Amino acid sequence: MTNKRDYYEVLNVSKEASKDEIKRAYRKLALQYHPDRNKSPDAEATFKEVSEAYAVLSDDEKRRQYDQFGHAGINGRYSAEDIFRGADFESIFRGAGFGFGDIFEAIFGGGGGGRRRGNRRGADLRYDMVISLEDVVSGLKKEIEINGFENCETCGGTGVKKDAESKKCSECGGAGEVQRIRSMGFMRFAEVHPCQKCNGKGVPAEFLCPTCHGAGAVRGKRKLAINIPAGIDEGFHLRIGGEGAPSNSVGQRGDLYVVIHVKPHKEFVRRGDDILMQKKVPFPVLALGAKIVVPTLHGDTKLKVPAGTQTGTLFKLRSKGIPHFRGFGKGDQFVEVVAETPEKLSKKQKELLQKLADEFKE
Repeated sequence: MTNKRDYYEVLNVSKEASKDEIKRAYRKLALQYHPDRNKSPDAEATFKEVSEAYAVLSDDEKRRQYDQFGHAGINGRYSAEDIFRGADFESIFRGAGFGFGDIFEAIFGGGGGGRRRGNRRGADLRYDMVISLEDVVSGLKKEIEINGFENCETCGGTGVKKDAESKKCSECGGAGEVQRIRSMGFMRFAEVHPCQKCNGKGVPAEFLCPTCHGAGAVRGKRKLAINIPAGIDEGFHLRIGGEGAPSNSVGQRGDLYVVIHVKPHKEFVRRGDDILMQKKVPFPVLALGAKIVVPTLHGDTKLKVPAGTQTGTLFKLRSKGIPHFRGFGKGDQFVEVVAETPEKLSKKQKELLQKLADEFKE
């Protein structure tokens, strides 16, 4: 359960707000709370909050995901960088006294003195998981094994020998990277590059860890228990925070994204949260009416077929579909009944059908 505020509430706009209204609301709040202008303790956190809300609500696809699934639809599909990617900050802050690079510096951190190696974040990992439609209905907890990298025990994930942190690279001062500020008119861009002298480690080469050779990680496997919520759909990304690759410094791990794939079912077809299926029934059932047994993802149930039902008629079984994702209730199941034509008939059956055909002619 997230503690984030509703994005519309953050920007103080309605859910029907246009893009221009969202843009104006964000500009007003961002100029008010940008850390360069507002030195109050909470200004930076508020600036990040309104920037994230704008980045989501100004993007049609992200806004659609948020309106449908709330914060789960954003955190489950996009990384922190992906949330902000594509947002039009340049036109919003034109003439405001700070540029595009400053905006991302305030959101993601950094500064003129160079970022510390301890703040580097590990890479995100992806794991593709195949589940059944029955798993979608019930939800499941599944253990997976990840092939990747683990922190090097020799150096604790730093990539350098113990007590070597004091041996700082003379070029980057131990940061492992250098930053160059490039100006283009009213905009300032911060370019960060790994230090060429120490290859981004912050210490001379002779102080690298002998076990991992400076990588900070070694190959390994580990097991994780993954909770798959009921109602999840094909292609959904589950974000498992802090379970990605380790940093090549003493920074935090990246995230693990579990991508869901649902196997096709031999009887059922999913349409949103509804289920469609075709049921073949003998002609006498359609003509005379009867109760038939119909399979569902929740177990067999009985369906009343009235007399005189035409082939291709669609019946609805309420709440026999997919549970609403992270919500309440279920979709429905639609059953199309079609006449079943026998491929082989006995002599007696042929005679009876012939008599029936003669009756219809009369």
